[in-house]
Amino acid sequence: MDINSELLSFISRSPTAFHAVENIRRFLLSAGYRELFEGEDWTVAPGDRVFVRRNGSSIIALRIPAQTPAGLMLAAAHSDSPSFKIKDNALIAGPDGYVRLNVEKYGGMLCAPWLDRPLSVAGRVTVRQDGALVSRLCDLQRPVALIPNVAIHMDRTVNEGKNYAAHVDMLPLYSLSPDRSLDALAAESLGVAEGDIVSKDLFLYPLAPGMLWGAEEEFISSPRLDDLQCVFGCLNGFLEAEDSQSIAGLCVFDNEEVGSGTRQGADSTLLGDVLRRVCAALGLDESGYLRLVANGFMVSADNAHAVHPNHGEYADRNDRPRMNGGIVIKYNANARYTTDSVSAAVFAEICRAEGVDVQCFTNRADKPGGSTLGNISLAHVSLDCVDIGLAQLAMHSCYETSGARDTEALVRAMRAYYSRSYRREGDTVHI
Repeated sequence: MDINSELLSFISRSPTAFHAVENIRRFLLSAGYRELFEGEDWTVAPGDRVFVRRNGSSIIALRIPAQTPAGLMLAAAHSDSPSFKIKDNALIAGPDGYVRLNVEKYGGMLCAPWLDRPLSVAGRVTVRQDGALVSRLCDLQRPVALIPNVAIHMDRTVNEGKNYAAHVDMLPLYSLSPDRSLDALAAESLGVAEGDIVSKDLFLYPLAPGMLWGAEEEFISSPRLDDLQCVFGCLNGFLEAEDSQSIAGLCVFDNEEVGSGTRQGADSTLLGDVLRRVCAALGLDESGYLRLVANGFMVSADNAHAVHPNHGEYADRNDRPRMNGGIVIKYNANARYTTDSVSAAVFAEICRAEGVDVQCFTNRADKPGGSTLGNISLAHVSLDCVDIGLAQLAMHSCYETSGARDTEALVRAMRAYYSRSYRREGDTVHI
């Protein structure tokens, strides 16, 4: 399989953050990594390859050098995407015989693309099993819902602009009978009794498959490109990299789309907890840990806005990222992105040596941009950091588009990045 076929397969098998992290876990186990559990004592030795999960939706993997580590080489991306979370009391039976799903928006999304698409349901279900509570991944893998548009004959103003009320316009049609509960479908897919389901974290997702397209198949379109394309690129670069003198780390956090303020988000203690415990297991004291952080670097990887083909006026006059133009380095004067002249130079030099093109993104001066993982996680572990991404269209749609050649560019750049070490001597940086 070529790299984009592998990417589309990864995305297809990752309808939720829980599934994405499970797929990463399988890749890591196949590559010889060992799982550590936060509730147990840790034994970590030089040369080890380990990973830690939290909540089943965030994961940190570390490759320990054979000698005393010189620093940290980390990358962070996120496992979640905007969607609709299904409320626990899931069914709404209406007076006209329709049964709808009771949902609320997760993250900031474009609503219109969700309409008139066959939707399935996936997530995590907690069940009673042998006297304990066990979390199971659930994916119905078939269409069970659809959010219908109103016919233009009934709303002649719909093409003049539409405000979507989430509690009215975005409720999915589920059935014409209230007798078949969502719990029953979930239980059937898991092979358990419906009465054994205690609680669930279930989300809608579009069944439309990802694909390559264009005159030369130069584009890739898929659900959840933001941010699974960066997750996939960083993961592959991490697994393919040569050993270096630094601890190499892949960090995939959940809940970026809702502010990261959860126990498994970038604004939690997760990264610091894992790094401190690994350092302690390696015999490093707090001073040793802080030395590693001072000689540490992070790549915050989250996709970037490409210039729109029909609305180029929304982009900055000079910084106009294009799909298949290489990796985008993101800047913001108000520190919504972490990039500065030092971190940009470090990453650009690594890309230059690898023959990977880079381009720049800044928001048009009158348009505030969103933030991402970098500046949030640095509040807990303060490293030099650069914000990057791949140029894409329709960010936060349920079906997004990016450049097919950029996937390989990110893998190559991250493979080179993870094969290096970073060291500061005053105002001088060595990579």
